[in-house]
Formats: sequence, structure tokens, C-alpha cells
Amino acid sequence: MNLYVKIAFRYLFGKKSTNAIHIITWISIIGMAIGTAALILILSVFNGFEGILSGMLSHFNPDIKITLNEGKYMSRDKIDTTLFTRTQGIDAYAFTIEETSFFDYKGSQEVGIIKGVDNQFLKVTGIDTALLYGQAQFGKPTEFALLGSGMNTKLSVNPSDGFTPVNAYMPLRKAKGPLSKEFNSYSFYASGIFSVGNDVDMQYVLVNFDAVNQLLGLENNFSAIEIKKQPGYNDKKLANTLQQALGPAFKVSNRYQQDENFLKIMNIEKWVSYLIACLTLLIIAFNLVGSLWMIVLEKKKDIAILKSMGMTTHNIRWIFLTLGLLVSAIGMVLGYVIGIIMYLLQKNYGIISIPEGFMIDAYPIEMHMGDFIIVTLTVLSIGYISALLPSIRAGKISSFVRQV
Repeated sequence: MNLYVKIAFRYLFGKKSTNAIHIITWISIIGMAIGTAALILILSVFNGFEGILSGMLSHFNPDIKITLNEGKYMSRDKIDTTLFTRTQGIDAYAFTIEETSFFDYKGSQEVGIIKGVDNQFLKVTGIDTALLYGQAQFGKPTEFALLGSGMNTKLSVNPSDGFTPVNAYMPLRKAKGPLSKEFNSYSFYASGIFSVGNDVDMQYVLVNFDAVNQLLGLENNFSAIEIKKQPGYNDKKLANTLQQALGPAFKVSNRYQQDENFLKIMNIEKWVSYLIACLTLLIIAFNLVGSLWMIVLEKKKDIAILKSMGMTTHNIRWIFLTLGLLVSAIGMVLGYVIGIIMYLLQKNYGIISIPEGFMIDAYPIEMHMGDFIIVTLTVLSIGYISALLPSIRAGKISSFVRQV
């Protein structure tokens, strides 16, 4: 064992002249343990929320999405679909078209997004696994639709009502004459209700692909191509391949890029919370500064003897820096034990619940190995900083002992 560690270990657990030093030292260790547990649990809870929300979004968003850089729609005839069948890594693809529309049901009126899809959409996404009611029907006949749970609530649609349709209205793209109507309409019945847990629920209505084309006064046009990659295939590599093949007229986005703004906000909240917890841990570390300072004062004679035996000021400083790191490491290990116990209790029993009205009953939690590395570096850095002043003070102690 390194000499610094041996001496630091003896100073930490050896007999003290006053019991107060022992008490303050263990308060420091317990404080570091609580702070460490808080840091790892904060990161784990945000990981849990991110995992749940990303998983729910995966029911609606594809692995790869291709959109137009200019204009809203394009004819499917202008796309060589053999590109998607011959490109390695593509499992399935679907053409979709969406536009803002006005909806009416028994006097309840809302503005939302109507999205035209076909049965291939079920192969590309997992929307059929996010159904709260009914089933997905996007083929023939065309008068059926899936409503987001939020849109269904806003319109007060009764899914079992087979007599009153929901009406969607869209302004005409071109005026046909002074006596012609100013909008196209499309009537449909709710075949099911879906929920993916975000703004999609509040805005989207999924209907037949051809029906939206007719509503827009178009024929066989699309606004996006949605792709499911083969299991295990790298989505970034596939997106780059498609981008090179399609050229600058199209924008190719992987799953992260589709939800980039949402995920960035989640990350900002996560690291702001982490920094706040780090500040709390810094305040706790003042106890460590106090306990180390008291040990320095108590061990003046020992330090003088060590110096007279040949130890340099640098060596003395490293003894107390090591002592600070040792206290932090012990507190950190205890904190990890507390954090893992809390994680298992929350994961298996949901001891901290979420108020009613949410999609889950308890706070989600998920530990990542990378978080342990981040927390370890944070705690040891705080321990090192806390030990700096006491170690500098220890280095200034003279090698001469005045006899009284």
C-alpha cells in the first residue's frame, strides 16, 4: 500500500485526542454518502423518464424520416421506390401525408393535424401497440380513423357511435368559381384511440392516405417517407446513405433528430438538476474541510517529525489530499449502496408514487454505467478541492517542535 494511503488511513481511523474530530469526520462521510446517493438517483430518474417518453414516441415516430426541404408535397411517381428495396438496412417503408385541418363533431370544433397513412405504416411504427381502444384500419373502406387521446377528448368523440361521423375540413387550394364551396370535407368514424404520451395525442388524427390526398385536392402525393430499419442496423449510417442517394432536395432524420428539441430540453433539465445537487454536495463538503483542518492541528507534532525524517512539504500535502480523497471515497461507496437499494425498491415496489392523472403510477428509474463514472469523478473532485486548504496548511508546519 502507498505510504500516503497508509498514513492517511491511520489518521482517519486512529485514536484522536478529542472525540469531536471523530464525530465531525463521520458526519462528513455520511454527508458525502447522502450527496452521492442523491446525484446517482437524480440521473437515474431522468434516465427513466427519458426511456419511457422515447419508448412511447417510438410507437409513432419511425427510425428514419425523409421530408422535403422545399415545398410541402411531392408526387410519389417522382420517387424511385427501388432505392428502398435495394438499400441495405431497410426493413419497411411507408409514404405519409399530413396537413393542418379543422375538425367538427356534434358542435365540438378543434384545429389539429390530419395525417394520411396506409397499412405499411403499421409495419414502420408501433402505433397498433399504443391503442387505448379499437383497432387500426387504414385500408379500404376509407372512412375510419385513429384519434389521439387528447384530440378525442377535445372533440368529445364517442368511439362506439356509428351514426355520427367526425368531419374534417380543408380550404380549397384553388378557387373553382364564385358559386363553388370554399373547402373540401371528409367524414370518418373513430375505429380506435391511441396514446403516445406527448403533444401528438393532442393534435393528430390518422386516416387513409388517399382520403387526405382527396381532401387536399391532390392525387398520390406525399409529404414524408417513413422507414423502419432492420434490427441492429446503425440508424445514423442508414440516414447518411439515404441522404447521399436522395440529394439536397430531401432531409433525412434519424429518431434522435426527429425529437431533437424535446430531448435537448430533457437533457438541460437533467444537468441543471445535477448541478443543483452538486452545489448541495459542495456545501456538505465544508464539514470535510473542518474535520481535515482539525486533524492537521492535532497532528502538528507528527507532521514535524515526518518532515525532520526527510518528508518534503509536497509529501505532507499529498498525505492530507489523500485523506480527503479517502473520506470522499468511503462516503461515495456508502452512497452507491444507498442509491442502489433505493433504486431496487423504486424499480420493484414503486415506493415514491406519482399523483393520479399520469400514465404511470410511480417515478420511473433506470441506472446507466456512464452515470457512475460521472458521479465518481464529481465526488472525488469535490473531495480533492475540500482537502486543498488543509493540505496547504499542513505543508506550512515547521519541522521543529517547540518543547514546553
